[in-house]
Amino acid sequence: MNNKITHASNEFVFGKRNYQLLVGAIALIVLGFVLMAGGKPANPNEFVYNDMFSFTRITLAPVVVLAGFVMVVFAIMHKSND
Repeated sequence: MNNKITHASNEFVFGKRNYQLLVGAIALIVLGFVLMAGGKPANPNEFVYNDMFSFTRITLAPVVVLAGFVMVVFAIMHKSND
């Protein structure tokens, strides 16, 4: 009978730089959703087309969110030297 004792490693899965990149990516995703949300109109009975369909909400915010997700993939795949 083979009685080998295995010890669990106390190391983290990723290095310090990976976690820093991951936090930055999550912040970028949150920023994109905040840009997408916008504010409420002064008069709720009036539809303001330019506020709803602005460049920030329609183009910039989704690009920022996608950049955040790409950064998450990079943070996971990046080989850290720590």
